Amino acid sequence: MLPPAARLRRSEDFREVMRKGARAGRRRLVVHAIKPRDLPAPAVPPRSPDAAGQDVRAGFVVSKAIGNSVVRHRVTRRLRHLLAARLGTLPPGATLVVRALPPAATASSAELGADLDGALKRLSLLSDPSEGPAV
Repeated sequence: MLPPAARLRRSEDFREVMRKGARAGRRRLVVHAIKPRDLPAPAVPPRSPDAAGQDVRAGFVVSKAIGNSVVRHRVTRRLRHLLAARLGTLPPGATLVVRALPPAATASSAELGADLDGALKRLSLLSDPSEGPAV
């Protein structure tokens, strides 16, 4: 489970990351990301002085093209678990949206993890895919 501070909730946040962020696609997913230096100044003051832009935030898009409700939730849970394990390796202040593609429905967690690591590496958010946590 992602900590509450690490979750994207507002549609405006998803829209901003998907429109303005860099994108890296893989066979089973696409990762959209805004790196900390790309972020505009926050409109809302941070919760505390030391929390200013330090949280890595992430959201997931798993459409009906993936499958029925059971399949979509399974894919979302797998992606959430994989990303939660990698939060500590991402640069503070990064904002991500992970969009699942139809092949994600039949993929194993290891395959999703490899695609996630590859996309994060391409976006220069992960220094080396082999440094990602074991699945």
